[in-house]
Amino acid sequence: MTSLTFAHHCHQIVAQTDLLREQVEGADTATPVPTCPGWDLGRLLRHVGGDHRWAEEIVRTRAAEPVAGDGVDDPRTYAGLDGSALDGWLGEGAAGLAATLRGAGPDVRVWTPADGGVVPQSAGFWARRMTHETVVHRADAALAVGAGFGLDDELAVDAVEEWLEFSTVAEAYEPTPGTPGLLGPGRTLRLDAPGAGQWHVDLTGYRPAWRAGAGQAAVVVRGPVTELLLFLYRRPAPAVETRGDAALLELWLKRTGFWLEA
Repeated sequence: MTSLTFAHHCHQIVAQTDLLREQVEGADTATPVPTCPGWDLGRLLRHVGGDHRWAEEIVRTRAAEPVAGDGVDDPRTYAGLDGSALDGWLGEGAAGLAATLRGAGPDVRVWTPADGGVVPQSAGFWARRMTHETVVHRADAALAVGAGFGLDDELAVDAVEEWLEFSTVAEAYEPTPGTPGLLGPGRTLRLDAPGAGQWHVDLTGYRPAWRAGAGQAAVVVRGPVTELLLFLYRRPAPAVETRGDAALLELWLKRTGFWLEA
């Protein structure tokens, strides 16, 4: 299980944003982003900065209800930002979010879009979520500009485990009209990241459950932990290998990725 702390997440929000800024320095912001269809690099960067400001407002105001996410969802909100102004704006947003999180502390209760019975309704949630939001979009930017992408194993493990926690939220498994249910006999998966970790996912009960460790599974997904993370997010991950029930794996990925499509 991950051992990353709130303080580490706060640090990584800034560190990952700085790496993102370095990756795209001098790049044309009109460059298409293949992993975010219809987006160019400028929109991706403004999305990241908008995300940081949205989360900062939630924590700063101790929001108890959803906060409008125009800066995240509406590409027109920050459309005038480009070049060096966009670079500085990204840095300011990350630093401001980290400072607000540190001032609040991990246990301050705030609204989150996740089920409070599964993940905490707290500032700690936002520190972790914004860390990995930035990480994945850094991977998107790297692909767009042809840069390399690397991530510490410890951080990649934490991001994989965050995904697994989201996979136990009711929206990820309960049947709805036109959406098949996920649970059933024999439905088990295993994620293998040699040298970094293993995780077993059990879909045979009344709700999904996961644990660190090995176990027999109907589906096995194996690869370096950073590529395993990218695979979960439907990003290119050529080193990942799968075997077993391909239909179950596809269903699990679709259902557990519901929050990416919102």
